[in-house]
Amino acid sequence: MADDTQFRVPLIIRGTVIEDADVDNGGRGGAISFTSPDVRRHLGKLVLPEPGAMEDLYRLSMDEILDFLQELGGRLTLGNNPWVEQAFEISCRTSGLSEPILRQMYATMGAGLRRESLREVAQNAIGIDYLEGWVERPLEDGLISRTRAFGARCVHIVAGNAPGTSVLTIARNAITRGDAIIKTPSNDPLTAAAVARTMIDMAPDHPLTRHLSVAYWKGGDAELEEQIYRPRNIEKIVAWGGMASIKHISGYIQPGIELVALDPKLSSTIIGKEAFADDATMQAVAGSLAMDGGGMNQEACSNARVVWVQSGTDGEGLERLNRLGAMVYDAIQALPEGMSGPAVRLDPRLQEELEAIQFGSEDWYKVIGGGAEGAVIVSQMDEPVDFAPILANRVLNLVPVDDIETPVRAVTSYTQTIGIYPESLKHALRDRLAIYGAQRIVTLGHALAMPGHGLQDAIEPWRRMCRWIVEEEAVENA
Repeated sequence: MADDTQFRVPLIIRGTVIEDADVDNGGRGGAISFTSPDVRRHLGKLVLPEPGAMEDLYRLSMDEILDFLQELGGRLTLGNNPWVEQAFEISCRTSGLSEPILRQMYATMGAGLRRESLREVAQNAIGIDYLEGWVERPLEDGLISRTRAFGARCVHIVAGNAPGTSVLTIARNAITRGDAIIKTPSNDPLTAAAVARTMIDMAPDHPLTRHLSVAYWKGGDAELEEQIYRPRNIEKIVAWGGMASIKHISGYIQPGIELVALDPKLSSTIIGKEAFADDATMQAVAGSLAMDGGGMNQEACSNARVVWVQSGTDGEGLERLNRLGAMVYDAIQALPEGMSGPAVRLDPRLQEELEAIQFGSEDWYKVIGGGAEGAVIVSQMDEPVDFAPILANRVLNLVPVDDIETPVRAVTSYTQTIGIYPESLKHALRDRLAIYGAQRIVTLGHALAMPGHGLQDAIEPWRRMCRWIVEEEAVENA
């Protein structure tokens, strides 16, 4: 790029690429900034006030949609796709993830569009019969009910912590036969555009290409957003984002517009006393915990942060926990560079807190590490650090407990994923954890897995993206 500190983000509207440099935007990551078209000038084409324009999507079979996505996934490769290369290059400057982690993510993001994988999630999350036609069932009062899942006109406000979010959003839009406007984040402004441009290169007149738009505008631009977020233009807002962002977006909700909120969450871990059976078991537990806490550099909502350990709170228990903490720290440092690495940018608030407890609270906390490489804070009492909500940069807090009920009572509706060891403890706790608010309960070491059930944050986003329409037939003399 001619200017090493500035780049251009296009506006893509249903197969058309607009590269005007109307607006200067300050990006994240130091001196990086970018230009983009003024979305106001193109609102008439960006929104879709005529729903009938979506009829072309219903002339596609599910097999044709899956074929398109499979081919698209094969084209999203580093080294062969200039749009993906550019998105990767810019993400290396704006993301909180290191270059090796991003390289691995961009090298494999097309795998999320594998035909059989998408067929599995479409079947599990929605039901392909409902996507393909009217599913009939008789009712006890004599009526015949027929139901079908239709796509919606959606604005998707995607998160920038991983490029896969944009790919997943585009897949969801295609499978549900929706019309999508993707609002890109400043810390990943080009990944969704890279996928859209690849679709244009591949099949510019395909209905899936013609029902995808990608735009950047500064969040909170009320004058612009009030024009977009109207029931005549859209039916749903699917929003990933922080607390302030979700609160802002909720102000646009009105009759005719539904909010599907994938808001920020915190995740934790519960480890039973069985972890201390022997050194080999402790090492295995430490390795699994390192993946949950250190993978993706702890940038995901599903990463472990507070780890409740049934070690006991007496002297022997704390000694066991301190040994486990050292093992976890070593295991984090040994993670492959494509999965984890030293922090790209340290959180200054977190660093201040770490320094404070290292030099003023030795009786309450033992800190292993503490710089860019991450840290393990081992509480010497049965309470987490008071700054637990901002744990990041591969910093975990191990907390000793005597009673396994202590971590259960710490769960709230803000808790997303809980990794648990051993399996027997997971089965024993899962009902109560769900009642307290936990949304996902997994085997330790699998917090970052992406299974094909399509559930997220205790909701069914795939189903929520659809409009569920019912037709009823009254049968005479029933």
